[in-house]
Amino acid sequence: MTADVLKQFTRRPPPPGERCELCGEPLPPEHRHLVDTTRRSLKCACPPCHLLFTRPGAGQGRFRAVPSRYLTDPGFTLDASDWNRLQIPVGLAFFFRNSALDRLAAFYPSPAGATESELDPETWDAVIGRTRLAGLLEPDVEALLLHYERGTPVTCTLVPVDVCYELVGRMRLHWKGFDGGAEARTDLAEFFRRIDAAARPLAPEPVPDPGGTA
Repeated sequence: MTADVLKQFTRRPPPPGERCELCGEPLPPEHRHLVDTTRRSLKCACPPCHLLFTRPGAGQGRFRAVPSRYLTDPGFTLDASDWNRLQIPVGLAFFFRNSALDRLAAFYPSPAGATESELDPETWDAVIGRTRLAGLLEPDVEALLLHYERGTPVTCTLVPVDVCYELVGRMRLHWKGFDGGAEARTDLAEFFRRIDAAARPLAPEPVPDPGGTA
């Protein structure tokens, strides 16, 4: 046996808990994520690794740091007819721009996980593309999260993309029966209360001066 092989049996086991998927450092319960744009997956990251990939072009663009901003557009509204045009069968959906495919990807959570929905680009432009949030959306790492309950306006929030997959995981964990059950509805309400508390409204657009400037 070589010395390297012997080290595998003599080194101390790593401490329990999650570890950074890039450098192996222990992670706190609340930590950040990276998007692996090649495998279309999330990776848990320690603060230094997350910071490293906030720089444009770091790692040849394979990994991108998921930001932490939450934004709403007070001047943007959707109604039931707009929602029907999106052809989403449930009251939840999230949309992000896939840089590898150079197109928008639309998903909705279900008891089986995240289900992709085909979205006509013209429909995207007509229904969601008119919000200022669409122009601010960072490819791969941010999403527009839509929530619709019958009788209320559709909410649209720009969120970190990992939040959307957290929502998918919550629904898989709690969903029961046809309508989800009381536990799932309570958890969903708490989830969106947290989103609403974190979201910052965009400043109003400046009103053009009808008189112009001299």
